[in-house]
Amino acid sequence: MTSYNDFNTDREQSLVAHLVELRNRLLKALLAVLVIFGGLFIFANDIYTYVSTPLQRFLPEGASMIATEVASPFLTPFKMTMFAAVFLSMPYLLFQLWSFIAPALYQKEKRIAIPMLISSVILFYSGMAFAYYVVFPLIFAFFTGTAPEGVTVMTDMGSYLDFVIKLFFAFGFAFEIPVATVLMIWAGVTDAKRLGQKRPYVLVGCFVLGMLLTPPDVISQALLAVPMWLLFEIGIFFGRFITARNADENTEDETPENADLH
Repeated sequence: MTSYNDFNTDREQSLVAHLVELRNRLLKALLAVLVIFGGLFIFANDIYTYVSTPLQRFLPEGASMIATEVASPFLTPFKMTMFAAVFLSMPYLLFQLWSFIAPALYQKEKRIAIPMLISSVILFYSGMAFAYYVVFPLIFAFFTGTAPEGVTVMTDMGSYLDFVIKLFFAFGFAFEIPVATVLMIWAGVTDAKRLGQKRPYVLVGCFVLGMLLTPPDVISQALLAVPMWLLFEIGIFFGRFITARNADENTEDETPENADLH
């Protein structure tokens, strides 16, 4: 018979094993980011130039970006390269996360977790690409075109980096709405019908989030709010299939003996 002390010892050993596993996963993730960063660092200025192109394209003739701090010419491309390293290593980082939590999942949970994980990566990248190729040209054309007469637009390179990273993350996470919607439906927190009934509130919430997460102009707010609403509708669409599949599985799991009891 297992004693209480033996039970506590086994539990402590299990906890230590999980902590060691977590540490190893974190070290692997950190190493991956550092390796990619090391390979990209020699291209730091080129990477920053590429990211700043949407703004520089609309700067007035003779104007350029400026550095208002002594260390900005070095630190700003450095931070941009670190961000790029995390961005490129995201699939591997999520794989490490998946490898850590997968042993604790049931087979049914793994069947939905893997597609959700892949979809999360694709949607996050899609959100950032949408921000760079669609949103940035529109809002920078608007900002530079509304400068008062006699004012030359010359943006600080550090401020620009903070601005675009904020928008990158805002659009990246906003594009995760279908994944969050499907997960809520799959977990039984809600269903597609009830979410559909709350559509007007969701639409208002999208514009409120757009107002909070983007600069104070109507264009960028709408460019975030409208895709969020459309992605919410996509989540509901796929959520209906999840609901139907769960219903079919529950029907198949019902044994003849249980059916007779009803």
